[in-house]
Amino acid sequence: MSYMKRDEDSGEVSVFSQINKSTVLQEARVFNDSPINVRKCRLLLTKIAYLLSSGEPFNSQEATDLFFNVIKLFQSKDTSLRQMMYLVIKELSGIAQDVIMVTQSLIKDIQSKQESIYRPNAIRALCLITDPSMIQGIERIIKASIVDKNPSVSAAALVSAYHLFGASKDIVRRWATEVQEAAHAKQSGGFASVASSYISSFGGSSSQNQAVVSTSNIVQYHAIGLLYLIRQQDRMAIAKLVQTFSGSDRGGNSGNLKNPAALCILIRYACKVMEDEPGSARRIYELLEGYLRHKSDMVNLEAARAICEMKDATAKELYPAISVLQLFLSSPKPTLRFAAIRVLNTLALSKPTAVSPCNLDIENLVSDQNRSIATFAITTLLKTGNEASVDRLMKQISSFMGEISDEFKVIVVEAIRSLCIKFPSKHAIMLSFLSGVLRDEGGYEFKKAVVEAIFDMVRHIPESKDAALSYLCEFIEDCEFTKLSVRVLHLLGTEGPKTPTPTKYIRYIYNRVILENSIIRGAAVSALTKFGINSPDERVKQSVNVLLARCQDDVDDEVRDRATLALKMLRNKELAKHYSIDDTTYALPVLERELVEYVNLGGKNGIAKTFNLDSIPVISKAQEEEERRRNRPQDLTTATLSATSSPLPSSTVSSATAQADHKPSQMNQQAAYADTLKAIPEIAAFGPLLKSSDKIELTESETEYVVQCIKHTFAKHIVFQFDCLNTLNDQLLENVEMVMEMDDEEAGLVPLFEIPAPKLEYNVPGNIYVAYERQEDEFPAVAFINTLKFIIKDCDPTTGEPDEEGFEDEYQVEDIELLPEDYVDSN
Repeated sequence: MSYMKRDEDSGEVSVFSQINKSTVLQEARVFNDSPINVRKCRLLLTKIAYLLSSGEPFNSQEATDLFFNVIKLFQSKDTSLRQMMYLVIKELSGIAQDVIMVTQSLIKDIQSKQESIYRPNAIRALCLITDPSMIQGIERIIKASIVDKNPSVSAAALVSAYHLFGASKDIVRRWATEVQEAAHAKQSGGFASVASSYISSFGGSSSQNQAVVSTSNIVQYHAIGLLYLIRQQDRMAIAKLVQTFSGSDRGGNSGNLKNPAALCILIRYACKVMEDEPGSARRIYELLEGYLRHKSDMVNLEAARAICEMKDATAKELYPAISVLQLFLSSPKPTLRFAAIRVLNTLALSKPTAVSPCNLDIENLVSDQNRSIATFAITTLLKTGNEASVDRLMKQISSFMGEISDEFKVIVVEAIRSLCIKFPSKHAIMLSFLSGVLRDEGGYEFKKAVVEAIFDMVRHIPESKDAALSYLCEFIEDCEFTKLSVRVLHLLGTEGPKTPTPTKYIRYIYNRVILENSIIRGAAVSALTKFGINSPDERVKQSVNVLLARCQDDVDDEVRDRATLALKMLRNKELAKHYSIDDTTYALPVLERELVEYVNLGGKNGIAKTFNLDSIPVISKAQEEEERRRNRPQDLTTATLSATSSPLPSSTVSSATAQADHKPSQMNQQAAYADTLKAIPEIAAFGPLLKSSDKIELTESETEYVVQCIKHTFAKHIVFQFDCLNTLNDQLLENVEMVMEMDDEEAGLVPLFEIPAPKLEYNVPGNIYVAYERQEDEFPAVAFINTLKFIIKDCDPTTGEPDEEGFEDEYQVEDIELLPEDYVDSN
């Protein structure tokens, strides 16, 4: 009898054709048959699992009836049927009611003395249906299962405990001893157990209850993952975990871990230890270097990747990892080649000279059948190659650009973008390539990456400007993305008037006024305006004047308004200087924050006064562009761009760049401070934040309590914000306050209030705020002696549970000075 249904139209065969919920619910009576028909029940359970996985809705009553019909199969001894039954009751447990009634049957299966294959299934089902408040009732069973000699049972218990951790952290933390024992245990699996299981299947006894014993040691992977979850708040415990399981010898050869996945996750935890404790870098590096010689390719790759991602790694330290990756580049396995070239590609972004010895092997991957590997090979060569190899690489790229996805095309374009600035003499061939791919089919992100690359060439390679602008003009003739058309028109308006023949771009711009939507038409009018204002040729001005006059008849009001303003600016040079030529703009983060605050206050209290635009800092367009560049991923470095294109002396360029980098970042940080302070009612009453200082270190970073101070200046108030961090895992600080004593009580500052930190847990930051009011027309310069006062309670490093009793203590930190510059807004 065939259970497969043929589709007459398509000719395809599907076992799940025309399954519906009503029929399945009616067929559920088969579970009540005696004796049980294993074949029918198994097929019906498959249908139920299919309906549940496909999103078929079951109401609570239907799910409950079905659940209690399904659990009648507990009386069956057929292993495959029992496994299907466990799968279905797990799926139904979230919908059905009173599922807890099956608990005893599950516990009976778990505690079965026979090595039944469905014991792990029973553990998973039991943990899923048990309410978090009742986990303590099955704690003994789970702990026993964790240390079970059968690796499948142990792995099921560990994974279930991992899922239970979110709802029952305190209970699962008590299982740390059993979890560690499971990680160290030598599993009973191996060739002998598998062979005996296989041979027994030919004997007279039934073999269906015999579980196939795993020899992968996957229990170690689950155990280490759960141990890390339990101890993740304790840096010292994580460091000890890495030390314990890695062994004393380099490479962890004396450690107890045999599973490659467990070693990989241990390497990741070791890297986290190195980030938290920079002093352990040498020890961790030696451990990672040892894992490069492990017999598992997975472990070799993970260790090599970790070494390549180390901060400030020298060429000597990178050499062993790069040598291993170079061997994998010639591996017959595509996965190894892909993993190795991807790591080298990432490393080439920051250390191209370290990757260059692999160039010969990487070039062999350019013709790889796997286009993902070939793409990474090409982009890596672009980052590490020399000027002589550019022509050859560009030809190779052109041969397969049409065969890869947009995601990889973006990677290629970003690499070419960096190469343009690195080798400006090769701009012609690279610009030709970019213009070619710009004509190809592709999505928005791909086209945006190409346009950004051409923009950078226009800004930083003057010789390429005319050709690049011509290619962009051709692109907007048939561009389907409004945003890109607007950006190109803006660039044409900015750079076009500076070219020797600006008139050839005006035709393309005016075509947009005739043929495009209102957004693009408005951008085209603005671009034409810049030609009329900035071009020295009077004939160009007259032509633009005629074109703008025609735009006044446009159907869209914004286009008409822009054209009217443009004509007015052409006649009034002062107006043009103010609105078009001026190279300054407002700091957008600050403007956004002030507008939001203005709207919110106006909605609550009624708008009593107009918005004060003069309070918004003004920055140059160059500073705004630097902020955008910094927020753009995989971008060019400021130093490279400055060295390539700037006519200024290097010292002037570096100082200007540093200032441009610092100023927008400081504005963003002040906006974040303002949002935080506005959420505190006592401080929100002080009005808008005028200035925030940089963070001042009041303690060393290695001390038990780390304290930093930020001074916030308001119109009539000063607020000191203290950021505190407790680095001791065996202490909890409560009622943490900062006692500030002025060296001059008559300085003109009146203390108002202090907002202490309620508690400082281990490695969890806390904030203290101390507010002073400044007397009228007084700008006091005063120093403060600061003492941190708190109540200490000892706590368990593992669970974090504090003692009931505590004692008062204090901690002296560095002094703070309030200086005249704290009252001056640098903007």
